[in-house]
Amino acid sequence: MLTLILGSSLLLSCTNQNQIRPGDSLEVAFDKAMAFYDRGRFGDAAQAFETVITVGRGTDIGQEAQFFLAESYFKNRQYRLAASEYQRYHIFFNRSDRSPDAQFMEAYSYYLLSPRYELDQTDTFQSIELFQLFVSRNRASPRVEEAVQYIDEMREKLAQKNFSAANQYMRLGRRTAVNFRAAAIYYGLTIDRYPETSFAEKSQANQIRAWVYFAENSTLNRQEERFNKAIESYETYVQLFPRGANRSLAEEYFDRAVQGRDQAVSQLANL
Repeated sequence: MLTLILGSSLLLSCTNQNQIRPGDSLEVAFDKAMAFYDRGRFGDAAQAFETVITVGRGTDIGQEAQFFLAESYFKNRQYRLAASEYQRYHIFFNRSDRSPDAQFMEAYSYYLLSPRYELDQTDTFQSIELFQLFVSRNRASPRVEEAVQYIDEMREKLAQKNFSAANQYMRLGRRTAVNFRAAAIYYGLTIDRYPETSFAEKSQANQIRAWVYFAENSTLNRQEERFNKAIESYETYVQLFPRGANRSLAEEYFDRAVQGRDQAVSQLANL
């Protein structure tokens, strides 16, 4: 039986019998940490588990304390700290039965840190990557389906971010025509990177519109080339989304592109 030999910096308190005290065995210290956890005092539990881990490193109790340290941070909504401790658990105890759960919870912690689509999506990308690793490493896990659902949800958010950026460039195009080109590029990125999302079809339709606006605001000698980009985008739309919800919009700007191109060719021929 291990006995805790703790300096004052490691002691939670000596004023309450529920706190870890000098002379407590490792088992007793762990039980006290679990008592905090079971009562929902997750901040106190985290401190207590930290103490157990420091003294019980390399023991089964230390391993158990590492998992519940991560759980304590998670239930205290300290998701970044939780993610770090879940990662520590599945790295050091990768053969444990709880290792897949720790991998899942690390990814899920970043999922909960993922902000609305307008903000920086670093945590979203991190969560997706970790969920993908979880799925590839734990294909028999009953949580694979749940992980895939979270991946799909976050990819939808990333697609929305790209689509929103494209729409913003469309609005800015009223000031400077080159922004219509930027909009077309961002619509294209949405399609290429997130083809399975609800934003792919509407991005393809709006890309046609963006190329038409860019062509219409270009010099005469560049119009044919740029109207052709709109026509090519329409052909892609018809191939990928033959029954798309935005088919009428796509056809409207396809007709406009063909007419604009023919006019540009005719005017150049008459110069």
